[in-house]
Formats: sequence, structure tokens, C-alpha cells
Amino acid sequence: MKGFWDERYAEEGLAYGEEPNVFLTQVVDLINPEGKILVVGDGEGRNGVWLASEGFDVTSVDYSEVAVKKINELAKEHEVNINTICADLNNWDWPREVFDAVVTIYLHFPSESRAAMHGKMLDALKPGGKIIMEAFNKAQLDYPSGGPPVLDMLFSEEELKQDFSKLNIKEAYEKIVYLNEGKYHVGDGAVVRLIGEKKLPE
Repeated sequence: MKGFWDERYAEEGLAYGEEPNVFLTQVVDLINPEGKILVVGDGEGRNGVWLASEGFDVTSVDYSEVAVKKINELAKEHEVNINTICADLNNWDWPREVFDAVVTIYLHFPSESRAAMHGKMLDALKPGGKIIMEAFNKAQLDYPSGGPPVLDMLFSEEELKQDFSKLNIKEAYEKIVYLNEGKYHVGDGAVVRLIGEKKLPE
């Protein structure tokens, strides 16, 4: 898979565009304005760089060295500071209780690792921290707007609620939306969205 992503991100321009994910822009006010944000699977940095431009302390992680180079280039272009890490999330030494938010946009895992990876995201949050997620749901196989062409790597609302059951779930729903994100996410798409807050110690 690393070779696939290196090849995609080596293409001219930005594969998923420069503009941030629309859902993220709609809900960003839920995050502590002075907060630290972890953006996992940030690709070429459209979301991480935008968050940094909004004043957040951002750490972006991606598996592809090509992508991380592009994140740094985009950050320089926009004159913002961003922490970048090139790592395989399956093997990364995840931080614990460091971040005010974890943002995950179209980051998909197969079923055998999905719950564990989502658990690591939960662990990375401070108490009171937020998970903000948009991904493709299982109906996306019927739409030509991108995403993994494998049912096992698409998420359902119920799976995500189970994975993040330790959160206070603020929103979780499936929806058909129109995507216009670079050349690989264009057209109607079947998405699942989740916002959750890590519970405070009792």
C-alpha cells in the first residue's frame, strides 16, 4: 500500500485538492481554539495546513514520504508551522492523552486492524478531547467518487459507534454528499461522520 500512495502523491498537483474537507470546516469550532490537533493520514496536508492557518498546533502523520514532503511544502507556501511525522500508524508509538482533537478524514483500515487503530486515536486524546471523522460508508461501492473498492475497508455507523463506545458520541450518521476534493473525490459519495468527546475522569 505504501507504494500505491507514494505513486499517487508523486503525481503533479494535489490528489485531493488544496481546500480542507468541508465537514471539518463546519465543525472546527468544537475544538479548543488553542488546542493541539493530531491529523492522521493527512496525505498532502490540505486539512493539517488549513488547521494550522486557523491557529492550531498541528501534528500531521502520514505513511508516505512523498506526502509528508508535500505537507511541508504546502505549509511553507501558506507560511504556517506544522509538525510532520512519516510513520506506519500500525507500528507507530502513539502518544497518549496529548491532543485536544484527533482529525481523521477518509482514513480506512481493514476490519482486523480497524478497532485497534481507532482505539489508538482515542488514547491519544486528552480527557475532553474530540474525535472528528469523515469516511466512506459501505454504500460507497455504488458510487464512483473514490474510496477503497473493498467492502471490508468501508465503515458503518454502528461499527464506529462500537469502536468509539468510550466516547460521548455527539454525532454519528451516514449521508450522501457531493464531493469536490481534487481529482479523486468528485461526485456523490456515501459518507459516515462521527464527532465524539473523550469522557472526563469520574
